[in-house]
Amino acid sequence: MQEVEFLQFLVENIVVKPEDINIEKRDDELGTLLTLAVNPEDMGIIIWKKWSTVNALRSILRLQWMKMWKKITLKVLEQE
Repeated sequence: MQEVEFLQFLVENIVVKPEDINIEKRDDELGTLLTLAVNPEDMGIIIWKKWSTVNALRSILRLQWMKMWKKITLKVLEQE
């Protein structure tokens, strides 16, 4: 499973409006950057208790791709 599809699957199962999920992927010499944008109403779920949900997602992604010696970073866009 690719990074974008894996993150899409995880986030779809925790937000209220999964149709508004937008994930962009950018690869460079440092690794892979995934940029996540969700509906503003779902930001409370994503940043719940000092970003604990995002930190958990980052940990899962790192563990998944550490097996392939790949660095992956997750960035969340705050939308208004």
